[in-house]
Amino acid sequence: MKELVEYIAKSIVDNPSEVKIKEVQKDQSIILELSVADEDMGKVIGKRGRIAKAIRTVVNAAATKEGKQVVVDIK
Repeated sequence: MKELVEYIAKSIVDNPSEVKIKEVQKDQSIILELSVADEDMGKVIGKRGRIAKAIRTVVNAAATKEGKQVVVDIK
């Protein structure tokens, strides 16, 4: 899942080298903390959070297929 979020985020932003993902295991779920450069934050979130919601939907679908629960948190 981490690689999927990293690939999507690096495709969207202007500074792909600034994309960092921290994986935190919590009980039965995995939390992926995505951080990008300040100037790229708007591109990752999108208007009214549409891009962030789309990223979460894709990751949730992939996680469900593998029988996992993944939460994407944008820092």
